Amino acid sequence: MERHEFRAMGTEVEVLVDLPPGEAANSAFAETEREFERIEAALSRFRPESELSSLNRLGTVKAGPDLLVTTELALAARERTGGRFDPTVHDALVAAGYDRSFELVPAEGPSRNGKGKFACGGPVEIDRFSRTIRLAAGVHLDLGGIGKGYAVDRAAKRISKLGPCLVNAGGDVAVRGRRWPVGVETANGFVTLELVSGALATSGSDRRQWRRDGQELHHLIDPLTSRPSTSDLLRVTVVGTSAAEAEVLAKSLFLAGEEHAVAEAEREGTPAVLVTRDGRTVMTGTLA
Repeated sequence: MERHEFRAMGTEVEVLVDLPPGEAANSAFAETEREFERIEAALSRFRPESELSSLNRLGTVKAGPDLLVTTELALAARERTGGRFDPTVHDALVAAGYDRSFELVPAEGPSRNGKGKFACGGPVEIDRFSRTIRLAAGVHLDLGGIGKGYAVDRAAKRISKLGPCLVNAGGDVAVRGRRWPVGVETANGFVTLELVSGALATSGSDRRQWRRDGQELHHLIDPLTSRPSTSDLLRVTVVGTSAAEAEVLAKSLFLAGEEHAVAEAEREGTPAVLVTRDGRTVMTGTLA
């Protein structure tokens, strides 16, 4: 088993391949780094030269395949979750203080954006024939979470041709080719889930936090309020068919709150580990 780490998309990326040391393992690691760099170059809202930054600045672009696919995935997720997962939270994120790569966000400081509401849910049009994405006036996209899941899925698919693999980008995990034990944080420790295929992802308000005007804020925006969520959940981990799908489900269940999250996970058979703000762990879906 060979292991490699590197940094991309504002997080640590871990790659495991069930191969002996040598050329094949090194090729898998290099391929993973190239895939993450290529996708980040297209989807980062923090790189002014990225395709996403051009779309947000100009309002319309002829999109490359990565931006086109992730935007389609995000809009389909918005429809499927009744608007809980919404890529148009960009301006609300910026207003809350998440206006640069997270490692550069000041931990404390004054608010610079007042108390205004930055509406979410704005129209986004995609023309598949011309590969054009068009944003309504005042609409800007953030594809950070689903983009990271997409990159994990792409990398795992590509390197699985060389051997069984696991790709983990800050808690977004995809596996291929064998049984992989994956530790999931609970309220009081860890539980191990065994993944044979597919992926898992975690969303939580304890992951990326800062303070403005003495108020604790985080990166999970509730589209209904355009503010960081006040969910009674602290963290949600979901198993899905892909990391991008697990990202959507984890964020949607987090924003739903415990009662509705449990009901949805049970109804849909979604394996989920919920950690509440009052220190309880709830196993639900097919994990119940």
